[in-house]
Amino acid sequence: MAHTTGSAVDVARISAMDAREAARLLKGVRAAALAGDRPPAAPRPEIAESWRRMLAGGVHPDRDTRSRMLSAAETEERRHTSPLRGLLPVLREGLLPSLDEALHIMVVADADGRLLWREGHTSILRKADRLGFAVGADWDEAVVGTNGVGTALVARRPVQVFSAEHFVSSHHDWTCAGAPVRDPRDGQLLGVVDVSGPLATMHPATLTWVSSVARLAERELRVRHLESLERLRSVAAPLLARLPGRALAVDAHGWTAAVTGLAPTERIPLPKSFGPGRVWVPQLGDCLVEPLPGGWLLSVAQARTGAGAATRVVLDLSRPGAWLATVYGVAGSWSQELTPRHAELLFLLAESPKGRSAAELALELFGDPTRTVTVRAEMSRVRRNLAGVLAHRPYRFAQDVEVELVRPADPGVLLPHSTAPAVVRARQGRTEPWGTPDRRV
Repeated sequence: MAHTTGSAVDVARISAMDAREAARLLKGVRAAALAGDRPPAAPRPEIAESWRRMLAGGVHPDRDTRSRMLSAAETEERRHTSPLRGLLPVLREGLLPSLDEALHIMVVADADGRLLWREGHTSILRKADRLGFAVGADWDEAVVGTNGVGTALVARRPVQVFSAEHFVSSHHDWTCAGAPVRDPRDGQLLGVVDVSGPLATMHPATLTWVSSVARLAERELRVRHLESLERLRSVAAPLLARLPGRALAVDAHGWTAAVTGLAPTERIPLPKSFGPGRVWVPQLGDCLVEPLPGGWLLSVAQARTGAGAATRVVLDLSRPGAWLATVYGVAGSWSQELTPRHAELLFLLAESPKGRSAAELALELFGDPTRTVTVRAEMSRVRRNLAGVLAHRPYRFAQDVEVELVRPADPGVLLPHSTAPAVVRARQGRTEPWGTPDRRV
């Protein structure tokens, strides 16, 4: 695609034009971009990025390629298992009353880009059939080019596509606006809601409208989640009241419904292999897990909480900005991404097998031994995330935990953000090659 210094195509600008005039402008932009010439205006950034993906992926700009349609049985199976199924009343209430008047249709697609539901103006539905924009179709960007469903899935944000902004020329008589829908419990992309219609019906407010309805759907999911947590709480609270020690009830995603003997926390990261029995849970240590209606009861095993469950820690500081602590134990391994401050603290502790007091860490971090309150607060957060790995009085890695420190190849990029005196000295004086770890036992 050609580089251009011209002003970018603006949504408001093309919306103010006659539909034919707007189509001519966008077709000129597309044709010049595909030919490597200077276009009359730069394509919008999200469109330009999509076109680059299409060219790199070999999508033909003038050939309408379609993948196999899902059978009726396959479509029904996807509908049955889709979390979007329960959101259809919200989507319909927010969109359908205006679709007939606006000559648009509503489409709901899953996270794979498969169209699962489609409703709206009858004449537009017939036109969509001729385009292959039908239930069961694959509207992934890599299959049909730039469009409101597939491009929104790739970009992970609302996208509006006008006329010749569609990469494939057979779609140029259409305008579409799609917004992704995410699960508020874990951020997982569930699918896309899209409103499409003939080019003459294009309007810049359509994207805001569709995005607002998608957010309403996500809010509905959040309300239902809170209701499910309340049901779990009503079951778990009497059980927790009778339990000694520390325990909590969580749902399948780790969201906390009730606790006893522990500081309240919103969510507990659960291991991938999770089920009844003894399970190592990162923030808690060794737990006895029992099923509850709608969730799990986690009882922290007192006798084995702490260092006994973790045997080895790999502190990987080799990649700037991507610092990782991986903990190994009898139940497997898990990893924790580190904030810049936590990466500094764990580096200092890995360098100090015998441990450091709060004042010593304050001196090494800030050059000021009196800043112990800050150190203690940060260490409390680190220890919550690395339960059973770190000890205190003094702060140190637990006695039976082997620590492996992996440094960057260039000592000068060790924790490059850090101004801590101890880290600055390490950057100036360490020469170990990447992959040659320090080891502390």
